[in-house]
Amino acid sequence: MSNSELLTVEPLDLQFPFELKKQISCSLYLTNKTDNNVAFKVKTTNPKKYCVRPNTGVVLPRSTTEVLVTMQAQKEAPSDMQCKDKFLLQGVIAVPGVTAKEVTPEMFSKEAGHLVEETKLRVTYVAPPRPPSPVHEGSEEGSSPRASISDNGNGSEFSFQRSSVDKVEPQENTSEARALITKLTEEKQSAIQLNSRLQRELDGLRRESNKSQSGGIPFMYVLLVGLIGLILGYIMKRT
Repeated sequence: MSNSELLTVEPLDLQFPFELKKQISCSLYLTNKTDNNVAFKVKTTNPKKYCVRPNTGVVLPRSTTEVLVTMQAQKEAPSDMQCKDKFLLQGVIAVPGVTAKEVTPEMFSKEAGHLVEETKLRVTYVAPPRPPSPVHEGSEEGSSPRASISDNGNGSEFSFQRSSVDKVEPQENTSEARALITKLTEEKQSAIQLNSRLQRELDGLRRESNKSQSGGIPFMYVLLVGLIGLILGYIMKRT
């Protein structure tokens, strides 16, 4: 921070995280310490290397303005990572109502008798920020829901039980359905066999009745006795 009377400049050391073939920006903050408008102008020893926006302007009384300094992408890195570039910030009291477009180079001319305040800035290269390290499964912060469940024994057990129920229950329903289908199929086959047996027995009873009629035994009596015997046999088999 500068100790000037007009503008407080922060920072005085422009730090650029140097990376090859990449534009890098750094912000300057100019704070007007007076009750007057202060016009400013930014100069550099290497204008082709840097882009300053805005390079001229007006800071209103008791306010702060941001200036963005961008270093163009560099194809080569300096051997010692040292930078000799410098910046010069000039400030001068401006008339009330002046705008940024009305700021002229003559306003910063010492030969014309203007009181120009100057602040020198230097440039340094710093190491670029490291990429975030991968988060281990055992760490609490930033862990995924799956990892947090694994760390918690109860949560992991609950998850496993829930998964098991979801899978086993359909299998039990399928087994019951298959058993029911098998049972119905067997009963159907038994009914078909019983129907065939009754049909054969009925035919036999008819033949017996024909013989019995010739001997004087009523047909209905013989048929009734045969049916009762078949029904009793079927009941005994089911029980």
